[in-house]
Amino acid sequence: MEQFDVVILTESKYIDFTPNADDWYSKNVLLEDNLLKDAFTKHGKSACIKSWDDPYFDWSRTKAVVFRTTWDYFHRFEEFEKWMKETSKKCQMFNSYEQIMWNIDKVYLKELENNEVVIPPTYFIRKGDKRSLAEICSIHKWKEYILKPNISGAARHTYKLNENNIEQHEELFKELIQNEDFLLQEYLENITEKGEISLIVIGGEFTHAIHKKAKQGDFRVQDDFGGTIHDYTPKKDEIEFAEKAIATLKELPAYARVDLVWDNQSQLCISELEMIEPELWFRKDPSAADLLAKFICQKI
Repeated sequence: MEQFDVVILTESKYIDFTPNADDWYSKNVLLEDNLLKDAFTKHGKSACIKSWDDPYFDWSRTKAVVFRTTWDYFHRFEEFEKWMKETSKKCQMFNSYEQIMWNIDKVYLKELENNEVVIPPTYFIRKGDKRSLAEICSIHKWKEYILKPNISGAARHTYKLNENNIEQHEELFKELIQNEDFLLQEYLENITEKGEISLIVIGGEFTHAIHKKAKQGDFRVQDDFGGTIHDYTPKKDEIEFAEKAIATLKELPAYARVDLVWDNQSQLCISELEMIEPELWFRKDPSAADLLAKFICQKI
C-alpha cells in the first residue's frame, strides 16, 4: 500500500466526485482541498485527499492527517470520536487530537472567557436538564435568545427564541436535551445589522478575513441558509483580538478561524473559535494554503 507524508481529510461524498455545473458549493470544497494538496507537493511532501472513514486505508501509512472538510462528523459523532482516538495513535493530527476534542464542545467558550477573551452572554445547559425553556430563559431576561447544541455545525438545531415563540419550542427542547448539551446565548442584534467577520490565523498569525452576512429576514450567516461572503480588510483591533484569543490557548494550532461579532453594547466578541474543519477560504488567499502546508511540514 502506498505511503503518504500527509492525508487531507474530507467526507466520503467528496471522493471521486464531479460536481454539476451549477454546484458552486462542491466546486469550492474540491478547489480548496486541492489548493492545500498542491501546497504540500510544492514543499516536497507526498499528499492525498481521503475520507476520514475510509475503511480500506491504513492510517499508520501516513505521517500526518489534516482535518479539512469532514463536515459529517457532528452527525456521526460517536463513530468519529472512536476513529479519532484510534487514529491519533498512528499518526500526527493537525490540529492535534487534544486540541480538536477541546474545540468540538462549545463549552470551550467558558475557558476563553476565563482567559479574558470576550464572548457573547452564554449559559450552558447540561444533558438531562428537567427545566423548561421558559424557566431557563426567565433567569436571564434577555430580549431574544439563541439556542444551539454544544457539538454542532452548519447551524444544526439552532433556534432564535423570544417570549412569543418559546412555548412552540418546548416539546422539541424536551426531546433534544435528553441526548446532548445545549447552550443559550443572548441574541446579538448586530448579527443582522453588521454580520460576522471571520479571521483566518495560520501558525498564530493572521492571514486574511471574510465578512459574512445573513440573507434578509434570517440570522444565520452560513451559506446553507442563504448567507453570503464578502471581501473584508479587518481593523487593527480586530486582528489583535483574534491573535490574542489564539495566544491564550495551551497549544498553538496549525490553523484556526476566529469568528467575531459585536454584542448588544457594540463590543467586539468571539462567537466561535474553529479549529476543526472550518472553511478557511483559501480561494480568497491561496498563499494561506501555502503557509499552512509550510507550518505543518516543519512539524512532521
